[in-house]
Amino acid sequence: MSSFQVIVGSMLGGSEYVAEACEETLLALGHEVEVHLQPDFAQILNEKQTWLICTSTHGAGDYPDNIQAFVTDLQNTDLDLSSVKFLTIGIGDSNYDTFCYAAKNINKLLLSKGCSETVSLLTLDMSEDIDPEERSQQWINENKDHL
Repeated sequence: MSSFQVIVGSMLGGSEYVAEACEETLLALGHEVEVHLQPDFAQILNEKQTWLICTSTHGAGDYPDNIQAFVTDLQNTDLDLSSVKFLTIGIGDSNYDTFCYAAKNINKLLLSKGCSETVSLLTLDMSEDIDPEERSQQWINENKDHL
């Protein structure tokens, strides 16, 4: 099975809960999983792995504080990232015009660096009556053949 690095961007903890639910589902599917609550680009970067980005958006479309250094290092790297596969979950509130900007922006950044998106971006709208952990687990199970 695959090796997953779950990279969390969170200000208030909601993304952490989603990441933990994803970890549970990925483990049940037989994958190796490591969750990074303080992601360090140099430590995470490795060949033949998949990155699962779980991030909320902060302020006016910004990345949460704990993931900003990771994003900066990603933006500045000259490394060949073509072996990195990824999928992204964005958590936000569609009442804001910056709905899931952090997730959308990191998705674009990863593509621009040559990474391969295995499953299209999932956005979770907290203004709806949903269980984000359950929805993310369902999404992984629905796409397990593409992981």
